[in-house]
Amino acid sequence: MVPERKRKLLSAERETLICRSLSEGVKTISELSNELQVSEATVRRDLESLEANGKLRRVHGGAELLREHQEPVYEEKASRNAAEKAYIAEKAVSFIKDSDTIFLDGGSTVLELAKMLDRFRDLTVVTNSLMAASALMERTCRLILVGGEFRSLSRTLVGPLTAKILDGMNISKAFLGTIAFDPEKGISTTDPNEAYTKELVMKRADHVYVLADSSKLTLSSFVFSGSIRDIDTLISDPGIPQNVIKKLKTQNIEVIF
Repeated sequence: MVPERKRKLLSAERETLICRSLSEGVKTISELSNELQVSEATVRRDLESLEANGKLRRVHGGAELLREHQEPVYEEKASRNAAEKAYIAEKAVSFIKDSDTIFLDGGSTVLELAKMLDRFRDLTVVTNSLMAASALMERTCRLILVGGEFRSLSRTLVGPLTAKILDGMNISKAFLGTIAFDPEKGISTTDPNEAYTKELVMKRADHVYVLADSSKLTLSSFVFSGSIRDIDTLISDPGIPQNVIKKLKTQNIEVIF
């Protein structure tokens, strides 16, 4: 019997795995080659790409992550721009209808949205957010938790294990939070595992809504999730800069504020 061949990783998948590996510390090209089971020449090309995008720094014989973006603890994030987050959540809830199947991401803005869902009937909510799940556990909606590795800073379940559930789902509407939003590149976060799960959701959803207050716009964090083309609608507050609106409209992204 001929053994089944392992699927060759795409460059974007390799880069995500490299970033995840480097989060443990400096790695040599040989170590990364063994972990990914690809040639050292392939690893070098991936490192060049990641360095060009400002995600890592190559050192003699290997590479290390750039740690310029610091993420605050959850309580600190939740206390920032509370009025704007409530405003955005109220805008977002208008896009939900009875019997929808939706995904709720982590983040305090999406949590505000979760608290408003008791007005709907026959709603199916898929989430990797323990905070959103806690807010919904006494509600009448059908609640599905995505398993994975617990990330304390965002209180979410993230990483490759989330694919076991998400790969088999069709999600009509996904509501994603973000640490940073670049109008040319899309959403980004400080953690490769979280970026991985966000990207999975974006691929499984018919419509992707990003909920981000204006303080996060024009910023970039460490790891991008998908691309700007994976986003259908940005929901923000009236403080959104006009140049951001213009850039997004040229890319056929709806802007709600």
